[in-house]
Amino acid sequence: MEYRKLTPEEIAQLESQSCSAEDWSAILVHPSINLKYLRHVRLSGSCRIGKFDKSFTMPGGMHKHSGLFHATLHNTTVGNDCCIENIKNYIANYDIDDDCFIENVDIIIVDGPTSFGNGTEVSVLNETGGREVTIHDCLTAQEAYMQAMYRHRPVLTERMKHFAAEIAESRRSERGHICNNSTIVDTGYIKNMFLGPWSKIEGAGRLKNGSLMSRQKAPVHIGYGVIAEDFIVQDGSRVEDCTTLERVYVGQACTLGHGYSASDSLFFCNCQEENGEACAIFAGPFTVTHHKSTLLIAGIFSFMNAGSGSNQSNHMYKLGPIHQGALERGAKTASDSYILWPARIGAFSLVMGRHSSNPDTSALPFSYLIEKHGETWLAPAVNLRSVGTIRDAQKWPKRDKRNKEGQLDLVNFNLLSPYTIDKMLRGLDVLQRLRDLSGATSDTYTYQSAKITHSALERGICLYRMAIKKFLGNSLISRLEKTDILKPECEYTLGEGDWLDLSGLIAPHSAITRLMNDVEKGLVNSHSEVIQRLQKIHALYYDYEWAWAYQLMLRFYNLSEEELQKKENQVYIIKEWKKAVVDLDNMLYQDAHKEFSLSTKTGFGFDGNTRTAEADFAEVRGEFESNPFVTAVQQHIATKSALGDKWIARLS
Repeated sequence: MEYRKLTPEEIAQLESQSCSAEDWSAILVHPSINLKYLRHVRLSGSCRIGKFDKSFTMPGGMHKHSGLFHATLHNTTVGNDCCIENIKNYIANYDIDDDCFIENVDIIIVDGPTSFGNGTEVSVLNETGGREVTIHDCLTAQEAYMQAMYRHRPVLTERMKHFAAEIAESRRSERGHICNNSTIVDTGYIKNMFLGPWSKIEGAGRLKNGSLMSRQKAPVHIGYGVIAEDFIVQDGSRVEDCTTLERVYVGQACTLGHGYSASDSLFFCNCQEENGEACAIFAGPFTVTHHKSTLLIAGIFSFMNAGSGSNQSNHMYKLGPIHQGALERGAKTASDSYILWPARIGAFSLVMGRHSSNPDTSALPFSYLIEKHGETWLAPAVNLRSVGTIRDAQKWPKRDKRNKEGQLDLVNFNLLSPYTIDKMLRGLDVLQRLRDLSGATSDTYTYQSAKITHSALERGICLYRMAIKKFLGNSLISRLEKTDILKPECEYTLGEGDWLDLSGLIAPHSAITRLMNDVEKGLVNSHSEVIQRLQKIHALYYDYEWAWAYQLMLRFYNLSEEELQKKENQVYIIKEWKKAVVDLDNMLYQDAHKEFSLSTKTGFGFDGNTRTAEADFAEVRGEFESNPFVTAVQQHIATKSALGDKWIARLS
């Protein structure tokens, strides 16, 4: 469409409608523009204005016609069918696409060259610096992990920072962009902002140097009282209710609200942060905190739920806030928990009480850390029989709110994987060595400044072995359903050896190392190539997993490759799997039954007797046998038992 200059008659009409311009010849309009929808408009610099044919339907049923009313524009392009009115100061150096609604805003400007938050360095984990992540609008959890956690590979770090800087430079401009169908209402100060399609800003206080990577199928919403500077918000996310952000990246489908405060932090997909505070944290996928009194600081988390009053310390009052810590995948903190960094808590563990002895329980996943008389007591593997752990593992995939198209973070939801099973193997070795060194009759054992009772140690050994047998049986049956050739294809032997959790991506250490080597050597030369390689590793997970499980199966059951091919040995492994599955499910069943015990009915049946309490409890919580999780466990036992019997019969 060729835009045209205004005629003298049109200029006269606009001036009669209280419009003015520094230079009318620098103003271009749509050929079929209806000028009656421009009133009290002041124009300066070069401006281009589209047509006004449509109306907007407001909440409550009111209609507002598109047009420019009571606004000042400088060097601004306005697309077709926009409504812009009541701009207290002015809009400068912006391209506004079609169908945008902008009302009651103080100022919207771009002042000088900007990359709209891209290229901002976020000092995660260490407040004093040293693990900075350069954010950009394509950032993934895995890329950020490689930037932050591999500083012992300076060439890799520099290359990754270079890729991020290239993206930031490609976004640099002296003009801002408000994409189609965006809404900005009742908002104060907007400077150096990029707004993707269908962005919605309602009542924000101040937004400076940021990008809203909104899409029609996954819009971004910025709510009342939000103050944000040097930030990026990915599609599908909501930042609302007086939240404050400074040097922050918000991943896809996140929710930050109820006065949450965050600085120098990264939040990846499906995080939900409310009421509390974050400082210098690396929040991997599904990191959740809801409570006002909760502080997350200088830590790395994923699939984590922080209880009320959870707190960590990273300052020894010597060299500053230089300490950091990790709660590995799936860890939880109970109410009023406290951890003195540095510390590292094993995967899927629960932290209760205060822990100041810098524990490292990474080799003992699925454990409870409990404070008792000022000391840390450890119950290894006990979380494997917790109904809460299984419930979490089931709910995470269901709570993935990301649009199926364009997902950035690579997320593996598996509870039992080479990553967690390898840790259990190490845990088995730790517990058995403790028993051998201290004696099988010892009452307590000490590991990493934590104490373990004799019964807890023996139970941990038993539970780890059950979980390992369950994983190996799952892998064997999955393989047999595809082929009777058990030996893995040679191209998947990268799966052998250690495995990593790169903030959601579970992958072989060797595959990630090969990628990092190629980046350092210049064989991978762009951000997109890094992402493609990571996506391929993610896609090959089950092939890599079988290569790892195959080697473990030989070691764990002390078999040769020829012996593993024998049907009777496969039957034995499946029988062990079936027993482990049923035993673990029965433990979950018993754990769930505790939620229906007499003590849990306290507080029910006000103004009545025990029978009233039971009736009230049943009405509110339902019956135990009809509870959805309980019926799911029972169904799981039946299904897996039938599957085991089928393969035992087939192989026999």
